[in-house]
Order: sequence, then structure tokens, then C-alpha cells
Amino acid sequence: MYHYMPYPYARYPKPVMQKLKSSTLNAVHPFVQHGLKEAHFTSYQHALMEVAAMSYLLGKGYDYNAAYQLVEAWEVNESF
Repeated sequence: MYHYMPYPYARYPKPVMQKLKSSTLNAVHPFVQHGLKEAHFTSYQHALMEVAAMSYLLGKGYDYNAAYQLVEAWEVNESF
């Protein structure tokens, strides 16, 4: 089980944290929008799994299109 350990953000200047927050949320926004649309046709669990997998691949260095196409290719009849 994952145990949350608070990180001492106070040691970073506020502009640095604001830029990190903004860039992070902007990076995953297209995937979140995709997941919200996907949930109408599948399930929230499936949509969240897709968004998480795509975001993970984005963090591993894949571009948006490659991450999207890879995760969609893993599906068989709307399930993994």
C-alpha cells in the first residue's frame, strides 16, 4: 500500500512551484478530457486507467500521440 509522505514544498520558491503546477496540469489536460468523454461510453474505472496509462507514458518520454495510440492499441473490446 502507498503511504503518503508530505514533501517540504516550502523550501522551493513559490514561482517555481507555480510553474511546475501549471506545466503538469497543462500536460495531462488533453488526457483528462479524453477520459471524461471515454467514461460516457465505457466506465469510470476504464477511463481512469486509460488516462493514468497515457500520463505515465507521457512521463516516460512518449509524445501525446504515441501514448494515446499505444494505450488504445492495448484495448480489446473496450477492456485491457
